[in-house]
Amino acid sequence: MAHLRSRRRPALTLPLGLALTASLGFLPGAASAAPADSLAIKASSATADARALAYVVNTRTDHRTLASVKKAIAKAGGTVVASYDRIGVIVVHASNPDFGRQIRAVKGVQSAGATRTSPLVAAGTTDEGAAQVLAKAQAKSLAAQATSGSEPLEADQWDLRAIGADKAAKINPGSRDVTVGVIDTGVDDTHPDLAPNFSASQSANCVGGKADTSPGAWRPYDPAEDYHGTHVAGEIAAARNGIGVAGVAPGVKVAGIKVSDPNDGLFYPENVVCAFVFAADHGVEVTNNSYYVDPWLYNCMDDPDQKAIVDAVDRAQLYAQKKGTLNLASAGNSNDDLDSDALVDDSSPDDATPVHRTIDPHKCFDIPTQLPGVVTVSASGPTGAKSYYSSYGKGVIDIAAPGGDKFQFPDTPSKNGRILSTMPGGQYGFLQGTSMASPHAAGVAALLKSAHPKATPAQLQALLKAEADNPGCPSDPYDGDGDGVVDATCEGGKRVNGFYGFGIVDALDAVKK
Repeated sequence: MAHLRSRRRPALTLPLGLALTASLGFLPGAASAAPADSLAIKASSATADARALAYVVNTRTDHRTLASVKKAIAKAGGTVVASYDRIGVIVVHASNPDFGRQIRAVKGVQSAGATRTSPLVAAGTTDEGAAQVLAKAQAKSLAAQATSGSEPLEADQWDLRAIGADKAAKINPGSRDVTVGVIDTGVDDTHPDLAPNFSASQSANCVGGKADTSPGAWRPYDPAEDYHGTHVAGEIAAARNGIGVAGVAPGVKVAGIKVSDPNDGLFYPENVVCAFVFAADHGVEVTNNSYYVDPWLYNCMDDPDQKAIVDAVDRAQLYAQKKGTLNLASAGNSNDDLDSDALVDDSSPDDATPVHRTIDPHKCFDIPTQLPGVVTVSASGPTGAKSYYSSYGKGVIDIAAPGGDKFQFPDTPSKNGRILSTMPGGQYGFLQGTSMASPHAAGVAALLKSAHPKATPAQLQALLKAEADNPGCPSDPYDGDGDGVVDATCEGGKRVNGFYGFGIVDALDAVKK
C-alpha cells in the first residue's frame, strides 16, 4: 500500500477508510464527555527512548480516579504527555513492555492500549490514485473558457453542478458564523482561494496529542506531499473571489487541524483525540474526517490495544457532538461491503509489517467513520453512479456525495472525472476518493447549519438525509471499472440503500428548504 504522508486507504495514493454504522452500542465506558483540561503535564523529549510506545489510558472522569491512575502510570514507568480529564483519556509514553497489561489492572482504568506497534521515533486519508496538479498553461487555458459569473476554473467543477452548489451560492453561500474544521494533513491558509475564509483562531497542530496553536502550526509539513488537507479545504470553502475554484459553501469559514505524523504521515489515535476536543472547545460546528485512525484499518474489540483506541477516539468525538459539532467521515476506497459477514484486512498494522486477517466489520471497526453519530459518506462520480472504489453497505452508509471517478467522464473542458480543488502553493489539482466525497457533504452540512443555526448535530444529520436525492440501486449489475465483472451488489430500496444511504447530497435543496 503505497501512501504519501496523507492517507486513507486507496484514495490519493493512499489507503482507504471505512464506513459508519449509525448506532453502535459497543463502546466501553463511553465517557460522559467533557473537554481536554489539563493538557501536557509533561511533554516527551525529542530524543525519546527508541523502545518507547505511545498509549491511551481511558478512565473514569472523577478527580480521585484520575489522580490515582496518573500515579500508577508513573509507577509503571509511563510519562503523561497529555491528559483530557473531562473525557478520561490520558496520553502516555512508556518503554516498559508490560505497561499495557499493568495499567489495565489498575482500579478506575476502563481500557488502555498502545496506539502503535512500532516504537516512537524522535521527532491516513481516503483519496484514490495520484494527484494531477494543474500546470499553469493548462489552468490558463481552462480559465479562458470560464463563463460569466463563475470562477475561472469552475467549468471543470462538475461536482458543484451535480449537487446544485453553483446555484445554491447565489441564494445562500453560507454564514461567517459557521466553521468547518478540516482534521487532516494541514491546510495552506496562504492559498488565495482559502485565505479569505480561513480561521486561524480555530486551527492547530495536534500531532503528538497536544494542541499547538502557534502561527502556521496548522500548515502542511511538506507541501509537495501533504496536499490532502488543502484540497479538502478548498472543496468545502474555496472563496468565490474570481481567482480559481469555488467551494460548496464559499461563505463559511474553514479551519485546519493537523493530525498527520511528520515521520510516516500516519494519523495516530492521540492526535485525533486532540483534534476532536480542540474543535469542540473552539466552536467548530462541523468537522471533516477524510482518513482512518492508524495503525489498524479495523479495530477489533477483542484486542485490548484496539479496544482502547476505539474507546479513546469515541470519547473525544462524542464530546464534540455534545458541544454542538457534527462530524462527517469518508467511507473508504476498498469497494468493500461494510455490512458483509467478513472482510479481509491485509494492510494492518500500517506502521509495521501488516498481517493477513479476516474480520467481521460488525465487531471490528474503522474509526472514526463507524463511531456512533458520525456521518458516513460514500462517493459518486460524474454520472451519479457509485464510484468504482467506494466502500458501501446497507445500514452503514448515511449519504453519498461527489468523490470523482476516472471511469466516468463529465462534459467539462478537461473531461476529467476527478475532483478539482486547491493545492498548496497557490496551485490546483485533481484527486478522487471518498476523501473528496466527505468534504462535499461537510460543505452541505455547513449550508444547513447556516440556514438553521440552532440545529443540533442530530438535527443536522437528519436534515442532510432529508435533502439528499437517492437514485436507488442500479437496475443492471454494477461494473464500476467496465471490465465485465460485477464489482458490488446494492441492497435496499429507493429511499435507503447500501450504495447511497439516504441519497446524494443536494446543496440547492439545503438552502431552499
